[in-house]
Amino acid sequence: MIGVINLDKPVGPTSHDMVGLVRRLTGMSRIGHAGTLDPLASGVLPILVGGATRLSEELTGGRKRYEAVVRLGYRSETDDSQGPIEAGSRPPDVATVREALDAFVGSFAQMPPTYSARKHAGVAAHRAARRGTPLTLEPRLVTVYALDMTEARAGEDWLDVTLDLETGPGTYVRSIARDLGEQLACGGYLQSLRRTAAAGLTAADARTPAGLEALAAEGRLSEALIPVERLLDLPILSLDEDQARQFANGGAVAWSAGDAPLDGRVLVGDQGGLLGLGSLAGGTLQPRKVLDRS
Repeated sequence: MIGVINLDKPVGPTSHDMVGLVRRLTGMSRIGHAGTLDPLASGVLPILVGGATRLSEELTGGRKRYEAVVRLGYRSETDDSQGPIEAGSRPPDVATVREALDAFVGSFAQMPPTYSARKHAGVAAHRAARRGTPLTLEPRLVTVYALDMTEARAGEDWLDVTLDLETGPGTYVRSIARDLGEQLACGGYLQSLRRTAAAGLTAADARTPAGLEALAAEGRLSEALIPVERLLDLPILSLDEDQARQFANGGAVAWSAGDAPLDGRVLVGDQGGLLGLGSLAGGTLQPRKVLDRS
């Protein structure tokens, strides 16, 4: 089995838990995921099966879309609802919040949450923070392509705003919630998060863990597999038997595409399906990542 499962991760389990679920259902050890979701987040978690794990980097690096609920008027040590949480100041009106959101569209330096998977000297930030010795993290450049407020709900001393946002890789929505609250001088944290799109997959088409369990019980789990080539916006070269053998063994392959030769990264396949990722230049195809189809 080789491919990607569009899994709708529920709130609670870790991304690693979901990998374990698919390992159990498939009986395969080579299972991974593209783009971690925190336990408190739900939504699209691409699960990579078999040789597809070799293409994790290609599937992780694209745009992602989220629906986030930010609570203004309170602060959280973890920047999310896991807390501890303390009162901030009374939030401003909705129009002021909407105007402040403009600062979070585009490319900008973002400080990761103190409780995050970022590492320094091999130590994860969240582990150090829980030991009472938080790491000094460096900001990094992130990109938010679109950010819209779709709903607002006010309480006595808080304001919940629902955001629809599209981000580049490495963007922490928790940091956006925190920084929005600080910019408004009232405090803010991420109350809930749902990833609605990633790696060419959408939540509307995702399968629940219970749905995967049911398919596996009926011997139909392969129906949940999506071919990797459908999710990567790259040209596909089809090799003959001799060329495929050479590519699979790590050898360069001579390639001619008539008067308009391709250049750059390409997906490579044969009659048996996807073979891997290669790069084409000057009529020579070089293997970059070869999938194990055994």
